[in-house]
This record gives sequence, structure tokens and C-alpha cells, in this order.
Amino acid sequence: MMKTKMIIALFLAVSAIGFSQDAQKDAKKALKAASKALKSGDLAVAGDALKAAEGQLEASDKKMKAQYYYLKGQVVSASSDKSLEKLEVAATSYAKAIEIGGGSSKYTPDATQKLQVLRQSLVENAIADQNAQNYKGASEKLYLGYKTNKQDTVYLYYAAGNAVNGKDYDTALKYYNELMDINFTGVEEQYFATNKENGEVEKFDSKQLRDLSIKAKTHIKPETKNSESKKAEVAKNIALIYITQGKDEEAMKAMEAAKKENPNDSSLLQSEADMFYKLGNIAKYKEIMEQIVANDPENPDLLYNLGVSASRLGDNDQAIGYYKKALELKPDYASAQINIAAIILSGETALNEEMNSLGTSNADYKRFDELKKQKQELYKQAVPYLEGALKTTPDNVEAVRTLMQIFYQLDDPKADEMKSKLKALEGGN
Repeated sequence: MMKTKMIIALFLAVSAIGFSQDAQKDAKKALKAASKALKSGDLAVAGDALKAAEGQLEASDKKMKAQYYYLKGQVVSASSDKSLEKLEVAATSYAKAIEIGGGSSKYTPDATQKLQVLRQSLVENAIADQNAQNYKGASEKLYLGYKTNKQDTVYLYYAAGNAVNGKDYDTALKYYNELMDINFTGVEEQYFATNKENGEVEKFDSKQLRDLSIKAKTHIKPETKNSESKKAEVAKNIALIYITQGKDEEAMKAMEAAKKENPNDSSLLQSEADMFYKLGNIAKYKEIMEQIVANDPENPDLLYNLGVSASRLGDNDQAIGYYKKALELKPDYASAQINIAAIILSGETALNEEMNSLGTSNADYKRFDELKKQKQELYKQAVPYLEGALKTTPDNVEAVRTLMQIFYQLDDPKADEMKSKLKALEGGN
């Protein structure tokens, strides 16, 4: 009985070997047909041949498997339908050909080159989408660029940014959380050297370009520095998305995580202050804003940004306070002057609404005159800031136009001067 079983087992083993050899022959024949059809441009025949080879792939050796994925990558990427799904299949196929074949495969160099071309095309198309404000398309392409080579984590970072720009917050949150999971920092080496002719420190796109300039003796003092980490920014963006989605508890947890990365980051603290303002905790909002100023009290740009934040949150009195402090440190800060004038002039809306609602009684006429005087006072308050801004930015068309309109309302002869200036700035139109 034992002898019979052994004979049967041996027979089955021989049959398996025979089947394996036949499968390999069939696979080899199909791959040869696919390669020939691909060279002649017959993608349909090449595709059918690859489908035939796929069924025999398990029994094939490494060389044939590498060839199969190499050919599949070419067939799919050559398709007239350049969908992201097909590009992903093509990229994955090239990657598998490289992985299976290794350094000894004749398909590895060409598959590597074709994968690089495909990924470069993805990035170029993503940039075109971004410039066309097709943020969804840009985000999808950049994410695919990341998936085809997960060493390029910066693609994931930019995919998340484009998702935010497209207001696809769920996708952005997914990508940002993935960045946190892989401990993304975005830190990269940057290359600098001093220009011998003008003495300015210049940044180079690569070490090779910098070193060539040093060798050519056009530059001296080569330096290599690390860029700042983007980890705190990623954590902050996660918190801001949660705020946008109304997920207050998750937002506060994310903000705490962000602060651990960089507790003294002013933009981070400002985002935290904004968060508490939106949550209705005004006391905490003001406490953090005061902390920001205390950390860097002599920074006019910081004070200006705080003014923008306060104004955006509806606290115009505090905004003007920050803008004025910025002007104390930098008297010619045109943007601060423009913003103060804009806040002052925003008071005109309520006055106009009340004036338009008045009737024709004596009391109404009296009230109309009172409101008119209030408007003129607003105009007079705004004028010095607009004129100050024009000293620094004389080509500011909107500032000139606003001053012209104000001067006409005040019967000020400078209105004609502003009119001429505006005409000159707009090319005589």
C-alpha cells in the first residue's frame, strides 16, 4: 500500500513539473508576442498577449515576471486614456519590474527611466493644474507622485496644500495626518555661496551648481544649511481644518501637538488665538495675543499680522491698535496705513444706511446734516493715513482713487490733483 502511494505522489510531482514547464513556455510565447506588438504600435494585440501571459505568471521565473511588468507599464502608459488610474497602474508596473529584476535585470534601467519620465510628467501636469486653479487635479497628481515613490514625501505635502486650496478639507486632513504618521519634517539641505562681484549671498538649486560656481571662481564662501522644519505647520493646518469643520475638541488636541513642535512660533500662537476667538473664548484669545507681542515687541511685521488677524475676526479697535504700534516702529509702513484707513472708512456704511432711511421732516433733515458731518469727520481721519501710504507707494491706484473721492466729498481742491494722478497711473483712460 505504501509503495502505491509513493508511486502516485511521484507521478503527481512529475505532472506538476511538466505543467510548470508548459506554463513557462506559454508565458514566454505570450510575452514575445506582446513585445513584438508593442514595437509595431499595436497596443490592443500587446494588451491581449499580456493578459494571456498573466495567467501563466505564477509559474514563471523572475526574468519573465520582470519582463511582464516592464511591458505592461509601456502598454498602459501608451494608452490614449491618460486617466490617473491608468498612470498609477503603469507606474506600479514599472516599480514591480524594478523590484523583481533588481540590478541584474536588463529591464531595470529602462523601467527606471520610464518611471522617472512618468513621475516628472505627473508633477508638470500638477503644476499646470495648480496655475489654472484646478487644485483637485493638482492634488490627485501630486499624491500619485508620492504613491509611486514614497521617498518623495514633499509631494504628499504639496498634495495636501492643493487640497486645502480646493477646499477639499477631508482629503487635506487625510494627507496631513499621513504626513504626521511618517514624521515628515520637510527639512532639506540648501546650498549658498557669496557672489564675488556684488558680495551678495546667493542660493543654488543644487550642490553641483554651487560647486561649479566656486570652481569657476565667480563665488566664494560655500555654505550648506538646513531649511526649517514644516512639521509645526502641518500640525497647525490639521488644527485649522478641524476648526473649519467645527470639530473643536479635535482642533484643540491638534493645536497642542503643534505647539509641542514649536512652542514659540508666533504664527502658531496666532492660529491658536484665532481658534479660541472662534470658540468664543475672548479672554484666552487676548491672553495669547498679548503673549505674542511680549515675545517679540519690536517686530512691526508681527504687529501688522496681529492687526490683520484682529480685523479678520471683527475686532477693529484692537486691529487699529496693532497697526498704530507697527507704525510707531516703522512710520512708513504703507500696508498698515492703508488698513487703518480702510477700517475708518468702513464706518461709512452704517451712516449711509441711516441717511438713506430718513424721511423729509425737519427732524430728519437735522439728523441728515448730523450724519453728513460724521461722514466728513471719517474722511478727515482717513486722509492722513492714505497720504502717508502714497509717500511710500506713490503708484497705489486704489489709494489715489479713494483720496480723489474723499477730496471731492470735502470740496478740497486736491481732488483735481488726485484725478490727474489717477489718469496718469491708468494710462490716460
